[in-house]
Amino acid sequence: MTGATDDVGGVSRTIVEMLRSQGHPVRAFVRRDDDRAHALRQAGAHVFVGDLLDVAAAVTGCRRVYFSISLSSYYTDAVSLMAAAARDHSDLEVFVSISDYERSYMTFERMTAPAEERRAWLGGLVSDWSPQQRAHWIAEQVLSWSDLPVVNVRATIFAENPILTGLALRPLSSGELRLPFGSQRLAPIAGRDVAELCASILVDPAPHLGASYELTGPDLKDMHGFAEDFGAVLGREVTYIAEERGGLERDLRRRGPVRAAPCGRTPEDPDQAGRRRAVRRGHQPAGDPARPRTHARAVGPADQSAPPGAHGCSDRLSCSSAARCRAAERAWA
Repeated sequence: MTGATDDVGGVSRTIVEMLRSQGHPVRAFVRRDDDRAHALRQAGAHVFVGDLLDVAAAVTGCRRVYFSISLSSYYTDAVSLMAAAARDHSDLEVFVSISDYERSYMTFERMTAPAEERRAWLGGLVSDWSPQQRAHWIAEQVLSWSDLPVVNVRATIFAENPILTGLALRPLSSGELRLPFGSQRLAPIAGRDVAELCASILVDPAPHLGASYELTGPDLKDMHGFAEDFGAVLGREVTYIAEERGGLERDLRRRGPVRAAPCGRTPEDPDQAGRRRAVRRGHQPAGDPARPRTHARAVGPADQSAPPGAHGCSDRLSCSSAARCRAAERAWA
């Protein structure tokens, strides 16, 4: 289990908690032996501390692997090293990899289509894409070539993402929601929803092998809709103002990295709690029959094409557009 100490969404950590509550042994691969690693030990996980060069030792004795890391310039290196280490274990039953929802549109057929058609589908040239989107595409190719028993989980932007939470702190206090989304529509997904699917795959992998799951939240809306939700939760009018990407990047560099409270933690300030409730509005505790269903679509190895709107997302690149992904990556670099 990699990424168990990551903050945004807290998917890996939540999977650890779910698996341990069912009595399954879990090894959590972390880079630092800190308070977060201690919390994993308290949950009953075996904590392995190391870096990418330690992956062979980390997977020794493990039959099921969950792979996820944060935004990183060495993402494809990490995937390749983990895949190489996993291939040495002939008894590996499943390799669950967190990917990107936009991978649904980045098929080989579309990437090699005539220029006009290709740009219409993919939003421009390859150089216009988010580096992380390109990395996820390459990572899925590597895993496909590896012949490992892979399951790809292509999740859209998390409801806990700092772009949808921390960045809104100052503007919301003055009744404004300032984000660089233009008229794009989003359907964010809660990290816990993603964790529930991944945990179920790890517990019983056989029915899922070779599949790719495309996950979005239950509600597709533009930022004006988000502003209405924020206003309803905070008890005051909130107006969406489309921010220019350049202005956002300058503000991020001036203020430094913004961290969102991960799923399952209580933010310290009431406005931040309100923002999280607004983004996840309509979600009930896991298992509640009134809880809206997460939108999911299983894609088999031979079915990799999906027209816009097929999974609750009607705009190309609407769930994690190249522009705002680049803004976040530059700010956190």
